[in-house]
Amino acid sequence: MLTEQRKKDHLKICIEENVETQKTGFEEVFLIHKSLPELDLKEIDTSTEFLGKKLKLPLIIAAITGGTEESKKINKDLAEIAEKKGIGFSLGSQRAMIENPRLKDTYYVRDIAPNTLLFGNIGITQIKKFTMNKIKKALDFVEADALCVHLNPAQEIFQKEGDLDFKNLIPSLKELCKNLEYPVIGKEVGFGISKEVASKLKEIGVKAIDVGGFGGTNWIIIDGLRSGKDYNNFKSWGIPTPISILESRVGLPLIATGGIRSGVDIAKSIALGADICGIALPFLRILKKKGKQGVEKYIDNLQKELKFAMFLTGSKNIEELKKAKYVLTGEVKDWVEQRKLT
Repeated sequence: MLTEQRKKDHLKICIEENVETQKTGFEEVFLIHKSLPELDLKEIDTSTEFLGKKLKLPLIIAAITGGTEESKKINKDLAEIAEKKGIGFSLGSQRAMIENPRLKDTYYVRDIAPNTLLFGNIGITQIKKFTMNKIKKALDFVEADALCVHLNPAQEIFQKEGDLDFKNLIPSLKELCKNLEYPVIGKEVGFGISKEVASKLKEIGVKAIDVGGFGGTNWIIIDGLRSGKDYNNFKSWGIPTPISILESRVGLPLIATGGIRSGVDIAKSIALGADICGIALPFLRILKKKGKQGVEKYIDNLQKELKFAMFLTGSKNIEELKKAKYVLTGEVKDWVEQRKLT
């Protein structure tokens, strides 16, 4: 019941409170304009492939929720749109359904999204508490394509019921990667992955990394508001998403999440090294205010902006966009130079 109530609280705070970081770092990344693109805009192809599944757009609806009746409708509505638009969909943490099997149906979306790239989700501290068999059964039930294991120590500090025992998780994650019959994705929740952690995740055996960078929804603020803990000196904690993409280029497929709000942000992320991008909070808020049609319109606009950015960089497809030239300024440039990321 505690987990279910936490999910309800998180939804309410995300919808009603100011929980976004305004500065993302993308404002310090500039794609080089190409005045002679030698392309026809109509021929630009935004499709790509990730973990063996084709996407019409390099985008997933990132993890939002699960475990309540309200979550059930949100997941169904967004998964239906993901199927229609040919993008991916990620479930929220499945801890609630493992603890309380009666909540399983709030996560099930395969009936309306049979072909969608679908990610399951569990917290890294939970992999010590739940048997591998329980985790596998949860993934089997939702018919997932992969499992996101979210790394969230900063969030746990400010959560009312936070689990702060992060010892001996590397061996647990290594065992999971080795023996689970699903690809495992190492995922941050909004504070970024460093090159040291990215290298460790690769060594452990994850199949992809979601950088979950600083710059979008801030879970320190969300759980600080919920718990009453003073979070003011940690509001700016984390590695901004553009930097985290550069930090995480260790030879694994990369998902960029954290403050991505436009097709231009998607284009910049891919030029920096991401394969696909994830967006969460805007989908939730648009769904609440404008319904499914509003969400579809937002996705269409993201694709249009991405096509424009590809056209203006002379990139006919996503593979060419990965080679697009860019310039870094300000703090992003300083970080890259000090960390020797190029």
